[in-house]
Amino acid sequence: MWIVPRFKIFGCRWLAATPEYNSAAVKRTQCLRAIALMIFVLASFSQVYAQAPQPKGGGVTPGTLPHTWEPSGPQCGPNPQFQVHEYNPDLYILRESGCSNYEKPFLYLLFGREKALLLDTGAGTMDVALVVHSQIDRWLQHNHQQIVSLIVAHTHSHSDHISGDQQLKSLPHTTVIEPKTAAVQSFFNFHNWPTEPVTYDLGDRILDIIPIPGHEASSVAVYDRQTGILFTGDTLYPGRLYVQDATAFTLSIQRLVDFTQGKIVTHVLGNHIEQTHTPHLDYPIGTVYQPDEHELALGRAQLLELNDALKKMNGHIVRMAFRDFTIWPE
Repeated sequence: MWIVPRFKIFGCRWLAATPEYNSAAVKRTQCLRAIALMIFVLASFSQVYAQAPQPKGGGVTPGTLPHTWEPSGPQCGPNPQFQVHEYNPDLYILRESGCSNYEKPFLYLLFGREKALLLDTGAGTMDVALVVHSQIDRWLQHNHQQIVSLIVAHTHSHSDHISGDQQLKSLPHTTVIEPKTAAVQSFFNFHNWPTEPVTYDLGDRILDIIPIPGHEASSVAVYDRQTGILFTGDTLYPGRLYVQDATAFTLSIQRLVDFTQGKIVTHVLGNHIEQTHTPHLDYPIGTVYQPDEHELALGRAQLLELNDALKKMNGHIVRMAFRDFTIWPE
């Protein structure tokens, strides 16, 4: 007499497969398919809930971006060197005037309880130390503090993002990280560059520092858990995405996609605006006056779009214009 074991999972009952019980094997297959479908559905729901269960801000600290930035020109006269925008009381966005340098780069100043982080120092000749020091003084006064340490980091080492380094070194309580890969690795204590991100705490404000070489060897992205903003430097922004190293760039974009999976991404903020409001149309290189430029913020959708395009290129990067950016091999 045979003793046939029975199993029950998720309400499915079937006999163990034996040559004598072909029908039981069929039932087992059907149940396994049902279980696989249930696991897929549950996994899909977990990804949705990992984002935010309700449209109530996702638990991040909110802020505002300007609808437009003040255009430089058309005649350069007494224009201020920087436009300073308060995203919220602990995050300031500085946009350098095109009358100072046509690149018009963005700088980001983030405050934690103990430290502040300045991302990039601008291009050309400008009084960046004076502007940054003014914002720090304003923050200290508002928060009734005497001192906050300033860390000056860079999204990458190109000249239009490091020109103010020497000025910043003159500020008190300031550390300027040398814009070289080895210095970045050492300061942030990377153990597995470029495959693994690290965290850096400004004091009750955790930042994720993600290596993204490809545009330039020392490129990093910064994810601010407090606001949900992903700062991507020159790797992703509304403009021309210059690719120096195709393999590294492709891997870096996939790394950003993997990192942001299941995370709240409120904005993707890069370092420039080169696109117009007209889809697929950019401003020519060297343009100072941009009265109809694209908004600064992109989203994770553009990151996924870029990743999909790079996969299809399969290592052979070609120039290709999309609605909000252009892939531009160097």
